[in-house]
Amino acid sequence: MRSGVIARKVGMTRVFTDAGEHVPVTVLQIDQCQVVAHRTTEKDGYVALQVGVGKAKVKNVSAAERGRFAVAKVEPKQKLAEFRVSEDSVIPVGAEITADHFIPGQFVDVTGTTTGKGFAGGMKRWNFGGLRATHGVSVSHRSIGSTGGRQDPGKTFKNKKMPGHMGVERVTTQNLKVVRIDPERGLVLVEGAVPGVAGGWIQIRDAVKRKLPAEVPHPGKFRENGSNGSASKEAPAEAPAAEENA
Repeated sequence: MRSGVIARKVGMTRVFTDAGEHVPVTVLQIDQCQVVAHRTTEKDGYVALQVGVGKAKVKNVSAAERGRFAVAKVEPKQKLAEFRVSEDSVIPVGAEITADHFIPGQFVDVTGTTTGKGFAGGMKRWNFGGLRATHGVSVSHRSIGSTGGRQDPGKTFKNKKMPGHMGVERVTTQNLKVVRIDPERGLVLVEGAVPGVAGGWIQIRDAVKRKLPAEVPHPGKFRENGSNGSASKEAPAEAPAAEENA
């Protein structure tokens, strides 16, 4: 199980296949996504990586947090997230995960915060049909109608679908296909829509319901702290068998 990354949603566009078909894609940018800390079984009871992205103002970071970032030798981060990993998928602290951590053709799960819609009615929030548009209805065509409260039970049950606040919820969209990557600019293009507004933070991780391709780098593609090149930990090649003497 590999680590995920935090990316910023840039917006939507489309790309064309070799057959001339257009594919709608969401552009996600990975910029300075660094490993900030490790979570170990001995100390925390589980194995995970804490990654951070974005540059935070020092005055907005507490002294304890500044000390933690100083130990990791990274700048204070604006957004932090934890990703559970297997013990053989731990990336060094301070390493920067790059866009070629993912490969075209693999499937990913993306998590974001949906766009806030404010206070919404039942038709917009729950897709209710509303009341009749003509006979017998006056100035309440978009009403939700009866909520079911009669003498028995004499109340409206909790969790009834009614007007209220809509949006600003954590939503995960699964099995989005990676169409293209651009490691130079840190871009990952995934097919389809991604929850959230342009400029919002998005978490990308390997799809849990799809088999991970064998070509993906393990534990991932990253740049060591202070290095310009990218690195990945690959399985060691088998040594050639020694020839037997005649």
